[in-house]
Amino acid sequence: MQHTHPEPASLPWLEPGDEFPPLTQAWGKTDPAPGLLAGGGALDVDTLVRAYSAGVFPWFSAGQPILWWSPDPRMVLKVEDFTVHRSLRRTLKRFAADPRCEVRIDTAFARVIKACAQSPRPAQSGTWIVPDMVAAYRQLHDAGWAHSVETWVSGELVGGLYCVAIGRAVFGESMFSSVPDASKIALAGLVAFCRHHGITMVDCQQNTGHLATLGAREIPRSVFLAHVQSASSLTSPSWRFYPEFWAESLHHSAGPK
Repeated sequence: MQHTHPEPASLPWLEPGDEFPPLTQAWGKTDPAPGLLAGGGALDVDTLVRAYSAGVFPWFSAGQPILWWSPDPRMVLKVEDFTVHRSLRRTLKRFAADPRCEVRIDTAFARVIKACAQSPRPAQSGTWIVPDMVAAYRQLHDAGWAHSVETWVSGELVGGLYCVAIGRAVFGESMFSSVPDASKIALAGLVAFCRHHGITMVDCQQNTGHLATLGAREIPRSVFLAHVQSASSLTSPSWRFYPEFWAESLHHSAGPK
């Protein structure tokens, strides 16, 4: 999805600390940028936590103001729908059995988000993970709201993802991989973690074909918001990964469709 330069007069403009507009005011399917809700505001920890709690996320390119989005429908990955195709299942089994390979959580957040920002994206000329976003999410991580799930092989970081978590509401942000399947392994690790802790859904924000092949699908925004309100009120689990998470996840993950 290409970023659109909105007409300022038609977009609510926020000052730092302002409340977000009702989500029903987000631009619809016939507007230039479906899901666009507001511009302006700030990227401080409090604003970001309020945004995610309300089903809103920031997304903008270099040279643009802060833009806030809440698309309808919303792309999500239900943990029970995570699809592990045969080749990935073989990869995960080898990975889980190899003592040189491990998934870690929150041991290299700064490296993960930097790598995500530098990863080339198909059909995109740049990245939305601009320096202000990197700084904001590092602060969010330091405050305990953002996490990295990392794929390590022989002591080298080869892939990973970062996400936001409020209670048991988890919002996926971006992935990177420097070797084949490393980002998928990190996602499988996140799913295994979620399954163990009773987290039922991971927000994927936007519809992409890649996520659809892994079991993600669109749901109405109203359904997504009801989930966020319920899950965010629950106690957050301890964000650590243990190897025993793999067995249950591989056993229950859906096969190829």
